[in-house]
Amino acid sequence: MCISATLFIDLQAQYSQLVWSDEFNYTGLPDSSKWSYDTGGNGWGNNELQYYTAQREENAQVENGVLRIRVLREDYKGSKFTSARLVTKNKGDWKYGRLEIRAKMPKGVGLWPAIWMLPTDWEYGDWPQSGEIDVMEHVGYLPDSVFGTVHTAAYNHTMGTQKTKSTSRKDLESVFHVYALKWEEDRIRVFIDGEQYFEFPNERRSSKEWPFDKRFHLLLNVAVGGNWGGKMGVDSSVFPQSMEVDYVRVYR
Repeated sequence: MCISATLFIDLQAQYSQLVWSDEFNYTGLPDSSKWSYDTGGNGWGNNELQYYTAQREENAQVENGVLRIRVLREDYKGSKFTSARLVTKNKGDWKYGRLEIRAKMPKGVGLWPAIWMLPTDWEYGDWPQSGEIDVMEHVGYLPDSVFGTVHTAAYNHTMGTQKTKSTSRKDLESVFHVYALKWEEDRIRVFIDGEQYFEFPNERRSSKEWPFDKRFHLLLNVAVGGNWGGKMGVDSSVFPQSMEVDYVRVYR
């Protein structure tokens, strides 16, 4: 057994109290006691092309034990694509712990699915001062890669200083994988299938480097295009596509 797998098992034992979950063992719209929606088609700061809808089964539906966030090519309120961005804000908010999300990625150049976290209260100020944790990002033009990243006032992509690392799998778009975050007071770690591939330590300097001592919430979404996702264009022939999520589990 590799060292990282052993470490993950140790972390599972340490953080074994399940405090929030969605197993998606129902049918219809996502559970409204656990999920809300970010909506709109304003580019989201990244020149994205989709319109995020709310309570629309065409874009977010639970069936056969799986949540599907569907991306459609359609004219909708001035946008050419629709999708969904689900958030747990004020329904699931945590400081520290272990998150596990079992998911399968959509396929196609121009797609940009993400499993990530934002601050609930923005106590250190607007983005990036209050931080961002990307548990998993995947861009369709790099089909074998996933990325773990953090953004802070000192470390973010607008300055080219973001802290990030990628790992490779050949079947991200055909097989479910478990994406996990271990968030402690002294470090953040990101895993895929129990293998750690990214670590960000707390430098213990200021909130500019480490704003991760406040509560955050989870986001699940699939973007179209954008500064990163659309770097190689958008293949309009691939739609519809879905990110499928088997479960979300949060432990302390």
